[in-house]
Amino acid sequence: MASITKNVIDITKVKTSKIESIDFNNLAFGQVFSDHMLTCDYKDGKWHMPKIEPFAPISLIPSAKIFHYGQSIFEGMKAYKDCDDNVFLFRPMENIKRMNISAKRLSIPELPEDYFQDGLNALLNLEKDWIPTSEGSSLYIRPFIFASGEGFRATPADEYKFIIACAPSGSYFAGEVKVLIEEKYSRSANGGVGYAKAGGNYAGQFYPTQLAKDKGYQQVIWTDDTSHEYIEEAGAMNIFARINDTLITAPVSDRILDGITRKSIIDIAKAEGINTEVRKVKVSELIEASKNGSLKELFGAGTAAVISPIAGFGFRGEDFDLPEIENPFATRLKKRIVDIQTNKADDPFGWRVKV
Repeated sequence: MASITKNVIDITKVKTSKIESIDFNNLAFGQVFSDHMLTCDYKDGKWHMPKIEPFAPISLIPSAKIFHYGQSIFEGMKAYKDCDDNVFLFRPMENIKRMNISAKRLSIPELPEDYFQDGLNALLNLEKDWIPTSEGSSLYIRPFIFASGEGFRATPADEYKFIIACAPSGSYFAGEVKVLIEEKYSRSANGGVGYAKAGGNYAGQFYPTQLAKDKGYQQVIWTDDTSHEYIEEAGAMNIFARINDTLITAPVSDRILDGITRKSIIDIAKAEGINTEVRKVKVSELIEASKNGSLKELFGAGTAAVISPIAGFGFRGEDFDLPEIENPFATRLKKRIVDIQTNKADDPFGWRVKV
């Protein structure tokens, strides 16, 4: 992302930074927030110039439409710092494009790409010292848009707010993850908003996920909304299965998010000569592969965790454990992505972008 050339971002700095009070060696994920945030308002039929101000509560009227009709979208990104203090993003234009895809689906005015790009650049230049450098850590970046316009009529709002907030964070997941294949509840439906990063998609996952946790699992594997025959996502992540030496993932659709990590894994796997298939995967195929020993790996993929290995899954009262294998694809592919993200390896794909 090039330096700001088009947009002059107004910056109001905090009087006193809280960075000295932060233990960067013990960071939970998304619990500590940096000093500043970027804000941008949509009013009078247009997006106004972004500005940077101290991270602080925002004030909304009770009749703001976000509270009533749920117009809310978000993205997830990370910034990394190498040993020379250079700052990098990973495929940021993919996030910008996907945010506007989500905006269009929820009748939110699309944000000018340069407002996003220049605003994020300015924010990261200001918050550079908040980017942790310990293994597995990063500055998690949360861009989001919500309806701030007021009214109880069930129509799109006439005002919106775009914010980028940052959270220095450690690793997202730790330990083994066991999942339950879901057959009753659906994450999304044909013609719905499953492909958008809409807040409501995630709110709808919490209840069935808690039911799975009550049974001793950490997450669910979502299946299709009609027959529940096909696996689609793992929690809030895309899902990959390795059967023998073939890596398989479901195609994107109205129901499945076009994950940036997912796309990156597919490209890296192909570049490394791993046989890769993008196709539907039946639950029955997964179970049969587990029973005959050909199911070698199962893992989720997303921005927060990058890759989260799945140790086992449950289905209709029966548990299936994944074998412990040498040199798993999950470890190999995660290392390739993280090394590119953190400037520890060459980037033949052109994904790493210096701020």
